[in-house]
Amino acid sequence: MDTNSKTPVLLTVNEVADILRVHYRTAYRLVIGGKIKAIKIGTQWRIPEKALMEFIEEGWKEAVPSKRTKTAPGPQQLKLPFDKE
Repeated sequence: MDTNSKTPVLLTVNEVADILRVHYRTAYRLVIGGKIKAIKIGTQWRIPEKALMEFIEEGWKEAVPSKRTKTAPGPQQLKLPFDKE
C-alpha cells in the first residue's frame, strides 16, 4: 500500500460523539438519519472527517433578533390572609 496517498480520516460514532459533545446515541441517530454522511463497514459505521466538518459548517446559524413582544407575566401570586392578633 502506498503510504503517500491521501486516505480519508475515518471516525467512529464514539469519536464523533466526543467531538460534538453529545451522547453516543445522539451521534448514532444523526448518522442513521442521514444528517451526517457515513459508511457502513460490516456492522460498524465510519464517518469521514470531511463529512463531519460539512455537518458542522451547515449547522452554523446567524443569531436572529427575537421578534417576540413583551412576554405576558406569569401567574399572579396571591397573598394568604393571616389572622392579625
